[in-house]
Amino acid sequence: MMETKIAALVLAGGKSSRMGRDKALIPWKGIPMLDRVCSTANICCDRVYIITPRVTQYQTILKQDYFFLEESSQGRGPIIAFAEGLSQINRVSYFDWILLLACDLPKLQVEILQSWIQYLDGLPANIVALVPQNKDRQWEPLCAFYRPKILSDLEKFIDRGGNSFQVWLSSVSVKPIFMSSEENLMLWNCNTSSDLKQETID
Repeated sequence: MMETKIAALVLAGGKSSRMGRDKALIPWKGIPMLDRVCSTANICCDRVYIITPRVTQYQTILKQDYFFLEESSQGRGPIIAFAEGLSQINRVSYFDWILLLACDLPKLQVEILQSWIQYLDGLPANIVALVPQNKDRQWEPLCAFYRPKILSDLEKFIDRGGNSFQVWLSSVSVKPIFMSSEENLMLWNCNTSSDLKQETID
């Protein structure tokens, strides 16, 4: 049986407008959030890609050499960045699944991600995404698995003016992950200065 090949795609192109400074560079427990997310992804995946318009800036703060993808412009939203990154990956490499991650998920846990990876081999071919759902049944698309072949459908959605993961995921075949309280906590993201205060009490 062939091993499932998984690449991580980390989105690091946002404006961090609510934070007021670049979230990717902010230390969480002494480690920049981007480096923390990439290190976790590196344990779980065969390759880690980072899509950003700030390649040179981020290369200096990462402990390992990851694969950078140049984002054409900043702040167009995560779904556009995902499509752009996935297009670049598909041109150069083959993977069975892409693990899409935001750069502001400092509480990611290797064990939980690895347990989710175990679901992938059992999914039928028509399922194109494995996506967590929160208690309100909203998708958590920025810590989720996608088949690379989903790009065509994604690009058509974007061409029609779509920019919402929630809307797009309602139109494709998705297997939901119904999360435990621990898994839900893992997906907490750091958006504002007040969120950073949790570092001292976490």
